[in-house]
Amino acid sequence: MESYSMDLRKRVVEAYGQETGRGSQARVAKRFGVSPAWVCGLLRRYRQTGDYGPLRTRRGRKAIFVGRRREQLEDLVARQPDATLAELRDRTGVDCSLVAICKTLQRLGYRRKKRRSGPLSKIVQTSSGNGNSGV
Repeated sequence: MESYSMDLRKRVVEAYGQETGRGSQARVAKRFGVSPAWVCGLLRRYRQTGDYGPLRTRRGRKAIFVGRRREQLEDLVARQPDATLAELRDRTGVDCSLVAICKTLQRLGYRRKKRRSGPLSKIVQTSSGNGNSGV
């Protein structure tokens, strides 16, 4: 669901301010076609904070590597780019999952590089070539 526009929010606050003593929140809500509960919440927040904009919420977990920790992780990767995620976690001293480090590195622009862990296999014929498979 979309939040109401800033223009509508401003008009509701101004209309209630002009009708103070003569009207009610329910009356303002009916005039603008919004719920009285929304008007009540909007006006309460406006009185408390002076702001009537939509609330900005962050969903999910908060990032572990922010600010100084993020810079430290970036320095570690710059010094030793082939370090594993577990090694980076141990060197930072942060108690977190390997996924947290991986996602942070992705946000920093690093991508996973696959390396060969052993010698290349020899090219060998895998079938007899006569088409009699399963015999």
